[in-house]
Amino acid sequence: MGYYDDHDENRNKRKKGHASYFLTGLGGAIVGALLILLVFPGSGLLNSGNNETSTQKSTSNQPLKQSQQSLAVDVTSAVTDAVDKASDAVVGITNIQETNFWGQGSNAEDSSAEAGTGSGVVYKKADGKAYIVTNNHVIEGANELEVTLSDGTKLPAKLQGSDPWTDLAVIVVNSDKIKTIAEFGKSAKLKPGEPVIAIGNPLGLQFSGSITQGIISGLERTIEVDINEDGQVDWNAEVIQTDAAINPGNSGGALVNMSGQVIGINSMKIAENAVEGIGLSIPIDSVIPIINDIEEFGEVKRAFLGVNLASVEEISKYHQQNTLKLPKKVTAGVAITGVQSNSPASKAGLKEFDVIVGMDNEEIHDVVELRKYLYNDKKIGDKVKIIYYRDGKKESTEVTLSNSEI
Repeated sequence: MGYYDDHDENRNKRKKGHASYFLTGLGGAIVGALLILLVFPGSGLLNSGNNETSTQKSTSNQPLKQSQQSLAVDVTSAVTDAVDKASDAVVGITNIQETNFWGQGSNAEDSSAEAGTGSGVVYKKADGKAYIVTNNHVIEGANELEVTLSDGTKLPAKLQGSDPWTDLAVIVVNSDKIKTIAEFGKSAKLKPGEPVIAIGNPLGLQFSGSITQGIISGLERTIEVDINEDGQVDWNAEVIQTDAAINPGNSGGALVNMSGQVIGINSMKIAENAVEGIGLSIPIDSVIPIINDIEEFGEVKRAFLGVNLASVEEISKYHQQNTLKLPKKVTAGVAITGVQSNSPASKAGLKEFDVIVGMDNEEIHDVVELRKYLYNDKKIGDKVKIIYYRDGKKESTEVTLSNSEI
């Protein structure tokens, strides 16, 4: 392919003209080069083979600023400041349980082995003890508990108390080695989209002190909980949703805001094939009254009614109408399947097969609603008006709530 049209009759004339221009230009370049050599003899135009040597000589006395010197980069940020403030207050917890390696009988031999690991948050030091909040499922069934600090120090721990309803527990260790105490924030002030950090020990102590970052994905999420694993929902836990990575071993660790304050205790992750990035944390505002009770009493003191319960929707239509004798229009409520002697319910005249449909001015549709109203809105010593059906008739009574130990 040429730059010219093959049919151009002036093509040969242009070629001759270009040749003459080329010879004239070449002669001028040679003369110019000779003049430069005469005026600037050290220019190096005739010394091109030594360019590398010349360059080395000219730079041999100059320091190599980047290739031989370390670069200091300031990576301080809100995240690193928050981690520095809170991370040492997050510890590892090892659940040690007795195991039997040789079967049963006279030849059986018991031994202790690690049954699981989790995380915890040191939140208080008093009277030579350090108090650590964690999840109930982290310490459940333990014969021994061991705490691993951020520097690797291991300490024996004792269980102060636990609460399966909120999946919280408190353990204590000697405070001599404890240097950092977590600061609690206010979970009520959280906003969706706010950045947060999860600190814990995913997959055991091999990855202790792991940091993941995310945002608040949702507030006041409700998760159904089956406490006794009988397939029935016993409780609705209200939790914070975050997309910060929470994995096995993170349970009991801290969810931290950008001020380095603990605003949640990491509890669980929704583990389903179609789900990614849904971690759950117990709001610190809900944690504080629970751990205060556990510190003082070894358990959570809740208002006690003294009945066994079943949701009406779980009872067959036959027994709804023939055993409970409910009107057909009543399809929800809580059936009393047993009354403890000398309990507040017994003293108020409640009986087996009564169906509770209201407490004070609140409608009660199932067992979970009854428990939430009783546990969250009532205290020991409070009075509560119970609205119920007996033999098809709507009645009411007043109950004075007590402690379960009374």
